[in-house]
Amino acid sequence: MIYLDNSATSFPKPNEVYDFMINFYRQHGVNPGRTGFDAAIETGDLVTNTRKMLTKLFNGGDDYNRLTFSYNATDSLNMIIQGLAEKGAHVITTMLEHNSVLRPLYSLQQKGLIDVTYVPFDERGYVDPDDVKKAIRPNTKFVVCTHCSNVIGTIQPLKEIGKICHDNGLIFVVDGSQGAGAVDLDMQAQNIDVYCFTGHKCLMGPTGIGGSYVREGITINHTRYGGTGVRSAVEGHLEEYPYRLEAGTMNLLGIAGLYAGVKWITEKGIMNIHNEEMRLWKKLRDGLREIDGVTVYCATSVENQNPVLSFNIKGSTAEKVGQFLDVDYEIACRTGLQCAPKVHMGIGTFDLHGTVRFSIGAFTTEEEIDTAIAAVKEIAE
Repeated sequence: MIYLDNSATSFPKPNEVYDFMINFYRQHGVNPGRTGFDAAIETGDLVTNTRKMLTKLFNGGDDYNRLTFSYNATDSLNMIIQGLAEKGAHVITTMLEHNSVLRPLYSLQQKGLIDVTYVPFDERGYVDPDDVKKAIRPNTKFVVCTHCSNVIGTIQPLKEIGKICHDNGLIFVVDGSQGAGAVDLDMQAQNIDVYCFTGHKCLMGPTGIGGSYVREGITINHTRYGGTGVRSAVEGHLEEYPYRLEAGTMNLLGIAGLYAGVKWITEKGIMNIHNEEMRLWKKLRDGLREIDGVTVYCATSVENQNPVLSFNIKGSTAEKVGQFLDVDYEIACRTGLQCAPKVHMGIGTFDLHGTVRFSIGAFTTEEEIDTAIAAVKEIAE
C-alpha cells in the first residue's frame, strides 16, 4: 500500500513509538497520581515529562500543568468552546474549519446561546486578518481558527489574527490538528491563547490522545467532572490545572506513545521533516497540474503550506477516483468533504461531493509520488 492519507492519521509510526509503548506499558501500566508505590510514581513522571515536552514544543508558557490531555483535538475543542461560550456572546470563526469546530459552534448557536460569524478565505486559501477585524462586534468574546486546512493545506496567518484578537480583548483559540508537529509553533510569539492538538497526526503518537494548552489569564469553565486522584474530599471539581480540564483515568498508553512521537520529531527536526515533505508535495502538485482534465485546488505556493493536495478529475466523482486508486493502484487517500464542508463551498467543490485528497507524511518516498502521478494520469486518460 502507498499511504497518502497522513492528514487523517500519520502511518506508519516510527518504530521507536511502537517499541516504547509496548515496553512502557508492560512495566508501568498502572494508574498514576492515585497512590505512592514506585511504579505509579515513575508513571506519573512520564505524564509530567510529556506535559513539559509539549509545553516547550508549543512555547506555551512557564506552567506546564496548563498542558492538559484529552482524547483528541475534537474532544479538547469541545471543552474549550463550550467552556468559553456564554449566553449572548458572539464568536468569530472561518470557512476553513473542520467539523470539530463547526459542530460545537452550531450546537451552541441552535440553543440560542451564541451568534457566529464565518470569515471567508481568498482564492489562494488564506484568511485575511482584516476580515477578522471587520467581523468584531461589541459582544465578541473569542475567535477560533484552524492552524492549517485539512483540505487544501494552507497555513493561516495566526500571528496577525492573534494580534488583532489581543488588541481588541478577545481570546484566540487555534485548532492545531494539522499544525502540531507539522511546522514550528510559538504560542507566545503568535499571540495564541489556547492551542488544541491531537497526538496521532504529525506528533506521531497513537490515536485516542490529544489535549490543549491554555495560557495564564484565560478562564475555561468546567464542562466535565470526576475523579482526579487528589483532594478527594472536595465536593466540586478542582479549579487548578491540570485537573481543571482532566477527569478520570488518563490514556496512559496514548501519553507514552505521544512522548515517544514528540521525542522522535524533535530529534529529526520538525522543519527538516516538513521541508522534505514539501519537496515531494511540489513534485506531486506540478505533476498533477500537467495532466489534462485534472484540477488542483489552491496550491499556489510552497510557502505557508502543508503537504496536503486536493484535486478532481473532470468527468468523474472524487469517490470513484478514490476507488480506482485503491483497487487498481493500492494507493490510500481520502475522498469527499473531509469533514470540512465550508471549505468545499469556498473552492466550489461542495456540489461535486468534495475532492480527492493526497496528504504526504514523514515516510512518503519519491517513488511513491511518481507512482501516484502516473496513476492519476492513467485514470484521467
